[in-house]
Amino acid sequence: MAQALMTRQADVVVVGSGPGGATVARQLARAGEKVVLLEMGRDYRNEFYYGTHLGALIYDDNRGLLFTEEGLNIIRPIMTGGATNLFTGSATRPPAWLKERYKVDIDDYVEETIKELDIRPLPDELLGEASKRIMEAAISLGYKWEPLMKFITPARAARFDCGAKCMLGCRCGAKWTANEYVDDAVAAGCELITEAKVDSLIIEDKQAVGVRGKIRKRTPFEIRADVVVMAAGGIGTPLIMQNSGFFDAGNGLAVDTTTMVYGVSKYKGNASEPPMTVAYTDDENGYMLSVLIDPWLSYPLIMFAKGIRYPFTWLNYTRTMAIMIKVKDEVSGGITVDGKISKPTTAQDRYRLNHASIVSREILIKAGCDPDSIFVGPLRGTHPCATVRIGEMLDTNLHAEVKNLYVCDASSFPEALDRPPVLTIIALAKRLSDHLLKTVFRRKASRRVPAAPAEG
Repeated sequence: MAQALMTRQADVVVVGSGPGGATVARQLARAGEKVVLLEMGRDYRNEFYYGTHLGALIYDDNRGLLFTEEGLNIIRPIMTGGATNLFTGSATRPPAWLKERYKVDIDDYVEETIKELDIRPLPDELLGEASKRIMEAAISLGYKWEPLMKFITPARAARFDCGAKCMLGCRCGAKWTANEYVDDAVAAGCELITEAKVDSLIIEDKQAVGVRGKIRKRTPFEIRADVVVMAAGGIGTPLIMQNSGFFDAGNGLAVDTTTMVYGVSKYKGNASEPPMTVAYTDDENGYMLSVLIDPWLSYPLIMFAKGIRYPFTWLNYTRTMAIMIKVKDEVSGGITVDGKISKPTTAQDRYRLNHASIVSREILIKAGCDPDSIFVGPLRGTHPCATVRIGEMLDTNLHAEVKNLYVCDASSFPEALDRPPVLTIIALAKRLSDHLLKTVFRRKASRRVPAAPAEG
């Protein structure tokens, strides 16, 4: 039996509840606009398995086995708050080229967010001994490592318990996630609809007027709105736009190509320490280094992609030090309408990966790792982005080629950031929200509110 069509009329419909969508929904709902926020996943925070390996299998796209055609593993959580559930809580300011080359100035919004969420490095005593050992070794070799700002506030946790497992979801409550902005939006009157998969945009007379899809794969819905904000991520947003006739969406992709360099020492490794507490950015050679190792059960599974003997290195897991490499990869490959993802590694990507691997090996040896134990792990994609790029498909206000359609997530990046993207996305979303309130909704308000009668 056919399900009845569910309909809504709103000022704004936001597709996706990650850091971009959650921020826009929160800002506009607090300003009094009628907002509908659609999320393909649901809220898992109160489930017993949230923050566990079992949980990651449940809420990761394709049970965590989403691969590009070239074999890069991409972790894409499908849930309220999006990837902020599984990120390491790391924050960096956006690269200077975003303002210099693309004229996108979000500096004030970045500083506002840093102050609002009290984003700062962890106290020195919580950095971890292995992490400090790696940083000290790197500094002695001439590399300027320093503590990284974090979306983590230890005082928020009843018992601070942070380690590699934080990449499965924060169970102690110290880490901020975009779920908090979703909660704020709902408290301000936003309607949140979960398990709502958007299939396409509604375009009429070259204007976005809403979205269509299904809830729980059964109930069709149609949300009409004055403004549509796409925030379904670097993979989800281009797929929806392709279904709606935007042929250039998904043509090209960046993923901040990532790997880990591992080494075994006589000292305790960094698995039980907060992840990515210290870092180094080499903008000249296009990569970032930080301290990061996979969660204990994920480690041997990931190592199968490296080769049959590598899962057995798990036996030295507690004494393994690991340095993460995040490369500023070139835009290449793309996403097709059937959901296939291609991400070739270019010659420049390979050079940057090798440059960073040589430096990481040097640091690990200096930190006390056995040179014969050091190896480079399999490649993976950590931040799918640059699929609906500023300067090509979007203007500097994130506006697309049809009226009242905006994109506010990592897909809008014109290039790979090669650094944690969440602070940049939040700042872009706050800037977009202000733009909408100063333009679209001020004009609408002037039509809705009758003029006061003249005196006398």
